[in-house]
Amino acid sequence: MAFLPALPSDIGSRGLKSGDLDAVFVTGDAYVDHASFGSALLGRLLEAEGYSVGIIARPDPDDVEAFRLLGRPRLCFLVSSGALDSMVSSYTANRKIRSEDDYAPGGKAALCLRGDGSIGVGKGGKRQARPDRAVIAYAAKCREAYKGVPVIVGGVEASLRTLAHYDYWSDKVRRSILLDSKADLLVHGMGEHALCEVMRRLRASLVSRTKEIEGAQSGPVASSLRGIPGTAWASSKEPALEAGSFLELPAYDELSGADEASKAAFLVATRMRYLNADHHYAKALVQRSEARYVVLEPSSPPLARQELDRVHELPYERAWHPMYDAHGGIPAFSEVKFSLLSNRGCFGGCSFCSITLHQGRAISSRSRESLIREAKILTKLPDFKGYIHDLGGPTADFRASACGKTDEKGACPERLCLTPEPCPALRADHSEYLGILRELRALPGVKKVFIRSGLRFDYLMLDKDEKFFRELVEHHISGQLKIAPEHISDNVLGLMGKPKRKVYEAFSARYAKLNEELGLKQYLVPYFISSHPGAGLHEAIELACYLRDSLFVPDQVQDFYPTPGTLATAMYWTGTDPFSGKAIHVARGEHERAMQRALLQYKKPENRELVREALTTAGRRDLIGSGTKCLVR
Repeated sequence: MAFLPALPSDIGSRGLKSGDLDAVFVTGDAYVDHASFGSALLGRLLEAEGYSVGIIARPDPDDVEAFRLLGRPRLCFLVSSGALDSMVSSYTANRKIRSEDDYAPGGKAALCLRGDGSIGVGKGGKRQARPDRAVIAYAAKCREAYKGVPVIVGGVEASLRTLAHYDYWSDKVRRSILLDSKADLLVHGMGEHALCEVMRRLRASLVSRTKEIEGAQSGPVASSLRGIPGTAWASSKEPALEAGSFLELPAYDELSGADEASKAAFLVATRMRYLNADHHYAKALVQRSEARYVVLEPSSPPLARQELDRVHELPYERAWHPMYDAHGGIPAFSEVKFSLLSNRGCFGGCSFCSITLHQGRAISSRSRESLIREAKILTKLPDFKGYIHDLGGPTADFRASACGKTDEKGACPERLCLTPEPCPALRADHSEYLGILRELRALPGVKKVFIRSGLRFDYLMLDKDEKFFRELVEHHISGQLKIAPEHISDNVLGLMGKPKRKVYEAFSARYAKLNEELGLKQYLVPYFISSHPGAGLHEAIELACYLRDSLFVPDQVQDFYPTPGTLATAMYWTGTDPFSGKAIHVARGEHERAMQRALLQYKKPENRELVREALTTAGRRDLIGSGTKCLVR
């Protein structure tokens, strides 16, 4: 199967001509035909459903001709920023522009698809070809390129900005991205079910349409797309929804300010969205924004196992488009080329993570048979060396929902499955996952199967059968096991939605013991976040002392990044825990954030002055000196 059309020459090679495509994806990522890349997965799915689809990948945002490369789509443009929110992709946690982009040709952030079909620096000569708030910028260019073509936005950036949201980069609450992009519809969450229904309705609308639609969010096309689970739409009139089927959020005008009352309203809206995230029990959410209304329909049901198998076994090329060959390919592909994605969703509920809103807490997993079939394909690839780099997903060892209730009625809206203590109904069972790992490593041509996408170590410790833990250590680690305790302070861990310190310490001790029993020398590499809401200098010092005593020196530390839509971002903006209502410390200024980060890497010579200042400010001069417990001289 050939690549989906991404250049005018691709259209001709399929026996089509300009204007024959039903839908054109516009994405901020380069085009890699692999199921780990959203536009490729959805494009292949629509193709299997009988639609003709093209991809305009990483177009020059300053050249409208780049958006006309594949001609006028018959049904719609489908717009996404790519695998990441465009602001996260382009800026560090300290708002500094990134010099590289793994989803760009050769990792060079300035390269894009130009209006003549070549790859190079765009008209604007910018360091970053992906525009800020790419969904808004791309949607505007699509309308400029072809007036009257419906514009459907989706992906992570659209999902987490569907309602009024705090925007870290402008330090204010912005209104719905649906309004700013002037899109006809927004698809939130994992989009397969919703997008197929949207396309079906657009095709039906095309048959009956007698004139082009002038302007977005109006006319028969926009109105015909209402009521689809997993979508959001806007209206200039108060929506006529059935009584009891929706909840009204605080209006944008009520929660967009920086005063105490506005932040209290912001927290109310945050709680309402989180408590209505599961498709089993969610109601539509309505939010007035000035003279318009945004309606967030309940989430689509997650894909059933056979559906997830199907989308991952569509005929992908498993390669980047040849237009990138001269530029060294796409770095992000190397991380997934020899990996198997086995699941979606996460019931871990970390407050700083977007998965709860975007993928949901219910788990979808692929069948053993599907994973084995894909593994056999990998073994036949010419550059396969015998190593499957990963078998996992958002959390590697989640193969089934947390409990029977999750399957039948949805995840408990006001309760987390693993924290602050594990739910008594939680089912900790690695038997299916272990069985798949055993089959994979027994395949001809497979030398090793590694697990790199992250284990929820507290879930692993709840499994009374230690077979998986032992075989993990014996067979599935490449010298280092990376896990994410995130912090050591129990207060901060509680706000993060992570297990208490004692759980990580028990896991660490058992991991060391198993390595000793098996005669292996494999390291544990914990991942920590500095400056998370609730963490002040005293908590950072507590973590630094733990690192000192455990003799671990982290090469990398992640500064807390307030990304749109998460609970932790609401904490950052308001200084309040959204559920307890308690005030919490927030490290806002760059200087305190720098001190917390320096404490976690106190051995670096360049951090000495900041560490001294932090210890002095916190009244911990006892940690300054030549003693064995001191952090800095």
